[in-house]
Amino acid sequence: MIRTSKAGRLEIFGWSMFDFANQAYTLLIVTVIFGDLYTRIIVGDAPDYRLGNLLWSLALSLSYLLVVISAPLIGAVMDHAQAKKRVLFLSYLLTVVTTALLYFVAPGWIWLGFALIVVSNTAYSAGESFIASFLPSLGAPRELGRVSGFGWALGYAGGLVAAGFALVFLGEVSRENFDRIRWVGPFAAAFFLLAAIPTFLWVREPAIGERRALTGHVLALGARRLAETLRTVSQFPDLARLFASIFFAMAGVYVIVAFSFIYGAQIIGWSETTRALMFVVVQITALAGALVFGALQDRLGGRLTYALTLLLWMVAILAIYFVRELAEATNALFGLALDAEQLFLFAGLLAGLSLGSSQSVGRALVGVFAPLSRAAELFGFWGLFSKLAAIFGLFGVGLLQWVFGLEGAVLFCIVLFGLALLPLALVDEARGREAAERFREPAT
Repeated sequence: MIRTSKAGRLEIFGWSMFDFANQAYTLLIVTVIFGDLYTRIIVGDAPDYRLGNLLWSLALSLSYLLVVISAPLIGAVMDHAQAKKRVLFLSYLLTVVTTALLYFVAPGWIWLGFALIVVSNTAYSAGESFIASFLPSLGAPRELGRVSGFGWALGYAGGLVAAGFALVFLGEVSRENFDRIRWVGPFAAAFFLLAAIPTFLWVREPAIGERRALTGHVLALGARRLAETLRTVSQFPDLARLFASIFFAMAGVYVIVAFSFIYGAQIIGWSETTRALMFVVVQITALAGALVFGALQDRLGGRLTYALTLLLWMVAILAIYFVRELAEATNALFGLALDAEQLFLFAGLLAGLSLGSSQSVGRALVGVFAPLSRAAELFGFWGLFSKLAAIFGLFGVGLLQWVFGLEGAVLFCIVLFGLALLPLALVDEARGREAAERFREPAT
């Protein structure tokens, strides 16, 4: 287990356990089960499910919009009022309660499902930014790649455990199996509730700001502090360019997370066996990607490592789109009899490596560029750009699949990852680290 110059093994493990816990929501609700359940069973507009896909993308987009509006201001309050753990705890409880309530979403109850996804995903997504704001206090800049990678890796291990149990005990997504599969919400909620307890036991509140009650006065002071951060943003040009890159990259990531298993069900027409195998493949390779690229980041630097993850994403999207052609070419070259469903697993392997590595490396690089005293605010901006990206990506792919179908819309992701490379080319990692180290709070 990792130890750094600032935090011991137990604290880093406690921080990483939040990643372990919240993957139950990401995997079971957004990616593997409930997204498929909502589009095909709750809405159920067969044969092409375009209305279900559109409503799913709109629900997620609205939740991310709420995070965009609130995250930087809440981050400023967290820094000013020494309230990181308190606010994180509130987001965690709201996620748990609203996720458990998904049990009551039955076929035809489209708007109840829509509303619960909006609220639960808002709370979950805000919590992602809140937990990330602890990262700069856990280690020196040169150590954050390994710490972030360990957290993401443990997160995918948590997803493997949670969704593995769910796939075994809840069964397939179908109307005939609805009475069992509807338990996915309470199961994900209980997993998150229990697995995140070590975070609140072992992670210390960073000694930033002065502990204050969360009142309206503190909110006003947080808004003033946020305005100061906006005025001083010119001091962090490399962080601004990184946020621009993260915007386009995360737009592509959110599309894949929200629609990959829907794509497998609707376009590939996979079996339950392949669906289960894809889940295992993605989780294991994402775990490996987070660890390997986290270590690479500490050796090669964050900028180069992040660029490599974006290139890997582009290869993965091409493999997804051309999966049938790849199957035919592989069979002709090696005399095999593979079908598209089996080659789709290879595309999932590439996507898993990309998924674990890109998010881990990007988060750690923000930690390198963020002054410790403004960590929650700047990770609030990380959340803002990530969720703006989600709105842009999901709304865009929702409209594109409405016109062209889901298969053609996936090529949109190639463009997004390509655009992410452009501002990254202008990032100077050493300059960005120095700007964070030089930053001093303005005199009051």
